[in-house]
This record gives sequence, C-alpha cells and structure tokens, in this order.
Amino acid sequence: MKPHRTLITATLSVLLASSLITASDANAQAAQRKRRPNANPEGRAITKPLPESVKVERDIVYATYGERKVMLDLYLPKQPGAAKIPCIVVIHGGGWRSGDKTRFAALASKLAEQGFAAACIGYRLLPEVQFPAPIVDCKAAVRWVRANAPQHGIDPDRIGTIGGSAGAHLAAMLGTSDQEPKLEGDGGNPGISSRVQAVVAMATPADMSNFAERTKIDPALAALISPVTHVSKDSAPILIMHGTQDRTVPLAQSELLLSKYKTAGASAEFFRVEGAPHAFWNGQWFNDTLKRAVEFFRKQLSATSVAGGAGN
Repeated sequence: MKPHRTLITATLSVLLASSLITASDANAQAAQRKRRPNANPEGRAITKPLPESVKVERDIVYATYGERKVMLDLYLPKQPGAAKIPCIVVIHGGGWRSGDKTRFAALASKLAEQGFAAACIGYRLLPEVQFPAPIVDCKAAVRWVRANAPQHGIDPDRIGTIGGSAGAHLAAMLGTSDQEPKLEGDGGNPGISSRVQAVVAMATPADMSNFAERTKIDPALAALISPVTHVSKDSAPILIMHGTQDRTVPLAQSELLLSKYKTAGASAEFFRVEGAPHAFWNGQWFNDTLKRAVEFFRKQLSATSVAGGAGN
C-alpha cells in the first residue's frame, strides 16, 4: 500500500474510533467507573457563573463530630425583600463515595437567583463513614438551617430539598423519615425538627436493597435507609424526575417510590425526562430541570401551603 493511502486509512480509523466512543457514552462512563471505582457516576458537574443578584457565604460548619467538621455554602439573594424566604437544602450525588458541596453549586446559585435561600451541603462519604452517616448529616443540615434561619432571613417553616442520584436518595430520606430517631444523629442542634416541607428527587435510588453490593450494607440496614420503607401519608410532597435512558439507577426505582407515595395517599408528581441519561441535570436538560423544580417549590413552599410549621 502506498504511504498516502496508509495515512488516509489510519486517519479514518482514528475518526471512526472517536465517533464510536462519542456515540457510546454510557459504555465509556461504565468503563471509566470500572477503572476508577470511586469515580463520580454523574460525570462532570455543570458550571454556571454566579449571578450578580446572588451572594454566597462559604464553608459554614453545620455539623461537628469530634474534630470532624461538615460544611455547607449558603447562597442568598442579595436583595431578598421584606418577607422571610424559603430555603432549599441542595444535596450532591456521587454514589455516596465521591463529590462535594461544589458539585451542585450551579443549581444552588440559580435557586437563589429565583428568590430562595439554597444551602449547598457537603456530607461525609463512604468509606470514611458507613450508613446511616450520610443521612444523619443531611438531617443535621436541615436542623442547622432551621436553627439559624432568623439571621439569614429564612423562614424556618418553609424548607425544601433537592438532590440527584445519591443526593436524591438522601433528599427522599429527608422527606420520608423525620419520625425515625435512629437517623437523627448528634451532629448539632438537638431537639430541632429535621422535617422538610418539599422534595425534588432526580434519579432516586429508592430501595437500597438493590444497591447493597455497591454500598456494602446488610438487609436490615438497607431497609432502614430506604425511602420506600418510610413513606406515609405524612411524607413531604415530592417531585420525582428520572431520565428514560438512565443506565445507572433504573427508572423502576423512581416508579417504585411514586407507587409507595400513591398507596400511602401522600402528594407526589412524576416526570419522565425522555431520552435523558442518568445525570440529566448536568446536561441540556439543566434549564428545564431548574424550571420544574422552581415551580414545584413555589407551589409547595408558599406561606399557605405550609401553614402549621415545621411539624406539619
């Protein structure tokens, strides 16, 4: 074969390989996770510039365990208005093993731009800790928000939460398990309610018995830390969103959570994100996801919707 033909053939081979890798994104992500067990299953987090109308108070300690401090970043409108505003606890994903409070910074800043306070939290990860520690941290974050609401212009009776993937599991636990003392922990602000008034859960692992191998938990613990175990008629209203092309958390997990809510007589809305992969909120669906979340929170966290306070 002549040299120029060899070069053309090699070039076409490279281009073909490149196109196959691009077209097989799910397989590439799976291979990456296999090479790096603790790689974040959500891939790269979306980034957005901080809106001019938003300010951030960073590295606020919300829970302490001995010398271990757990922190959040609080996003606030620079001019929130005269009335106290609702707060959304924003919880990143990462398979309970990776990620930090910056992964959902874009979402938190956009929520603040829409007039909410947004507490973008970190939490202790596996294997530094074991379950139920990540849940305990999230509940401590809600207690911190409620305890410190006055100095930040937050209404302590209007707290919601949003999370994706592992963060959706933790958000759903906040919405369903406020009556379970085993999950409260001792991170701070004891005696204050960890109940939330609204949940947005995206790609939710709802029955942890299906993730026992990944998280190294026994069946009894899997039941304790599963949102489906705790759903009752008093569970917080929830908006469940899930991509129809999710290859990480089966769509059936969100459908199961919806079914439990409906059976219990609790308020639930469900939206299938057609053609979307696991972490759809990091891609072209970000704006639509934000719009749906904002509309849901405005409806559920209006002053009239939560009349009765934190114990409601």
